[in-house]
Amino acid sequence: MKSKKTVHALSFIKPNWPAPTHVNALQTTRLDGVSLPPYGSLNLGAHVNDDATAVANNRQLLMSYLPSEPVWVNQVHGVEVIDAAQSTCLQNADASFTTKLNIVCVTMTADCLPVLLCDRAGTVVSAVHAGWRGLCDGVIEAAVHKMQVSPSEILAWLGPTIGPNAFEVGAEVREQFIHQDQQAALAFKAHGHKWLCNMYLIAQQRLNALGVTQIYGGGVNEDFCTYSDEARFFSFRRDNITGRMASLIWLAND
Repeated sequence: MKSKKTVHALSFIKPNWPAPTHVNALQTTRLDGVSLPPYGSLNLGAHVNDDATAVANNRQLLMSYLPSEPVWVNQVHGVEVIDAAQSTCLQNADASFTTKLNIVCVTMTADCLPVLLCDRAGTVVSAVHAGWRGLCDGVIEAAVHKMQVSPSEILAWLGPTIGPNAFEVGAEVREQFIHQDQQAALAFKAHGHKWLCNMYLIAQQRLNALGVTQIYGGGVNEDFCTYSDEARFFSFRRDNITGRMASLIWLAND
């Protein structure tokens, strides 16, 4: 009798949202990988000077839970959105989408806001990397546009990001957001000579403006802060040299 293959257990966060059953989504944490400090331990970023073999091993551990290799992209804090099913290796992009089965869209973060999107019928999914620059410049809007479904049919899940009590920014950042949308002023709280920025609230404002009202995850029905939750999350602002987590979404076979 052949022995069963042992699957290395990883600690995931599964989005708490009413997505269709064939829409699969996972959020990794920093736990259960093989990378050594300061990348300990499930670092999935190949661009942060971690040992390449460790990163490859971590990605292989992740593959046990996925139907195919994630479509990794080179994130540049922009607004480019690619079709993951037609992607070439490591394209410059900050969001991807797909209508094809078993194509895994992914974004990597360590304080930036990951946004997962799907429609209620389960025909299209998207993963968005919303650092403050991309969020300000419209990466969420670009991803929703590419999905080509009515925004009222879209569900959004906001993953772990640096929280509103930890993300200190200068006045110039606040001014850029308010220049794009006056209501963004509600997402900033004075903090000495600087401001505390609520990325979750800005993302919700942007989604609502598009007509997306079904919003879940951080800032809504789940409590995440990459900066303060050192046990579960990587944080670039906190540690500078650190790993990256992945937010993944795909359409599975019925």
